[in-house]
Amino acid sequence: MKTKIENYFKLKENNTNIHTELIAGLTTFMTMSYIIIVNPDILSVAGMDWGAVFTATILASIISTLIMALYAKYPFALAPGMGVNAFFAFTVGLTFGWQVALIAVFVEGIIFLIFSLFKIRETIFDVIPKNLKLAIGTGIGLFIAFIGLVNGGVVVANIPDVPVALGDLSDIRIVLTFAGIIITMSLICLKVKGALLFGILLTWLLGIVCQLIGLYVVNPEVGMHSLIPTEFFSPPPSIAGSNLFSAFKDVKNGFGIGIFDFIIILFSLLFIDVFDTIGAVIGVSGKAGFIDEKGNLPRIGKVFFSDAIGTVVAAVLGTSSTATYAESAAGVLEGGRTGLTSLTVAALFGLSLFFSPVFAVIPDFATAPVLILVGFMMVQNIVKINFNEPTEGIPAFITILMMPLTYNIAEGIMFGFLSYVILKTVTGKQKEINAAMAIIAVFLIMKLVTQALTGY
Repeated sequence: MKTKIENYFKLKENNTNIHTELIAGLTTFMTMSYIIIVNPDILSVAGMDWGAVFTATILASIISTLIMALYAKYPFALAPGMGVNAFFAFTVGLTFGWQVALIAVFVEGIIFLIFSLFKIRETIFDVIPKNLKLAIGTGIGLFIAFIGLVNGGVVVANIPDVPVALGDLSDIRIVLTFAGIIITMSLICLKVKGALLFGILLTWLLGIVCQLIGLYVVNPEVGMHSLIPTEFFSPPPSIAGSNLFSAFKDVKNGFGIGIFDFIIILFSLLFIDVFDTIGAVIGVSGKAGFIDEKGNLPRIGKVFFSDAIGTVVAAVLGTSSTATYAESAAGVLEGGRTGLTSLTVAALFGLSLFFSPVFAVIPDFATAPVLILVGFMMVQNIVKINFNEPTEGIPAFITILMMPLTYNIAEGIMFGFLSYVILKTVTGKQKEINAAMAIIAVFLIMKLVTQALTGY
């Protein structure tokens, strides 16, 4: 059995082993497991049943990640994407109903499959200039680190006249976040195998100690929940009532939306998903060393096909579209190099269906340090960017800058692409713009115009 696994995933060829892949998968899962709770919280705002979305989120993650593991054989984990779920709930769901949003995701998934069959997304990936690819990976690193700072309460918003500021240092959660950073940094510097995973577990354990001695006072009103699970097993809720079939049933007498609005919603979903996935794949692949000397990723078509199938499955089950998670970098940094890593993630998602009370108590301050340090490790490619050539360096800088500041990978890519095309044009270097990049630029301008006119 062991030999079959090693041969199927070509572990020796990828300089890894079963133990490393399992630890990498566990680490990736721990850093992205927040989606299990967060996604139902967001989609329930639009009127969807929380329990149904909880189950749909996990099932969609299992199926899409399994396809990635067994078909594409990369250590990329998939789950309903952050950003697109907010668009699903707050922009579409609250305006037209969650049923329309779910149907739009299904149609978008079908379009994704067509894109995959005709290698459209593969073409987009291949034509991105090398410096922009490096910038995308770096920008995602900063974005992940920023997410970690926000999750840990170190950086906060809603301060008068200040977009972001330092959090309240008297908050024990921030203290524990800083402690987790020190613990995880120390483990990394000491070259401890599984440093990121042990960082999460030790920080969580430290939090439990603080709770037991009274330093961490449970108060749900301010988001301080018990760190000790009161139960370990819970059967998964049914998805009946909040899936694609019930959505079609509810809108059988009319969508309640004009065809133009529906097309714009599809356009927006496609934009977010295409560039979120491309960005994550570039970032994680670059760190893992999967991208060849020409800037291409082998089997990229299988990666995008897996992602497209995941989106269709997600809509059928009753959740927003899946995406390749940038948090997969955490597993890659633990040595994960093959589909066995993502297979492990899928298995852990499966367990979480029945052990949700345990995963639900893993605090943000335990995973935040890992995200921050993953960010550090991902920005290292910035030294390879050619900043000496302004038409290459400025777009790269804009890409890196806009990802964390807009809190959106796709937006960062959009502004980086547009600035690249504009600068090459005004400096008389149009020949350096390939036809695909020019078409993408037109597409992005249309996106900005429609967003300005419609708000989508």
